[in-house]
Amino acid sequence: MSAVFDIPAEMINEESSPDTIESWDSLKHMNLVVGLEEEFDVVFSDEEIVEMLNFALIKELLSSRGNDSSTSGQVLSQEF
Repeated sequence: MSAVFDIPAEMINEESSPDTIESWDSLKHMNLVVGLEEEFDVVFSDEEIVEMLNFALIKELLSSRGNDSSTSGQVLSQEF
């Protein structure tokens, strides 16, 4: 998320969302989705993509796909 939204990883927390990250627009949201799909080898449905409303929900979605939420949370905040 840090790379996609061009913000320091320290600024990303459970409440990070389009409301708290100024650069989170529709294009960057799709860049985030593509990055997540590539990194975690998953494909999200249109419904899931729309539901990715904040960092916590994204971690929960990845966890439901069998990814360790603590590991995916660290990867999410730093690499994307």
